[in-house]
Amino acid sequence: MAYLRSCTLGSCVDISRILVLSSALANCLGVDISDLPAAGAAPEWMSEKAVSIGAYVVSSGVFTVLGTAPAVLGSQAVTSLLTGGLNDVIGATFAVEPDPFKAAGLMLEHIDGKREALGLITEKGKALGLTSER
Repeated sequence: MAYLRSCTLGSCVDISRILVLSSALANCLGVDISDLPAAGAAPEWMSEKAVSIGAYVVSSGVFTVLGTAPAVLGSQAVTSLLTGGLNDVIGATFAVEPDPFKAAGLMLEHIDGKREALGLITEKGKALGLTSER
């Protein structure tokens, strides 16, 4: 039996697809989008438009990793909010990690934590058909 490990749903301007899917899954499971084992990534975003779309994704509850730091990192208050404080409010934040392997590790760690919280990890630490073994 094959299981979905990861998928791409298009470019940043097509992000409504992942949010529609996330909303349907969350409704089916009776949880918030921020409780789902899902993450977004913009490893090579190239305009402020992409960051604003990323803010929409994060504000919807999806943890999102950026490959380069956005201009908002000049403000300590905004940086703190976007990379940590929002988690207390909406259950998601940005992370900034230029190394693609470390970025993938951040996303897998997030996904594994959400799987465990939803009871999708067995006692032996294996995901129920949804492993993120590295």
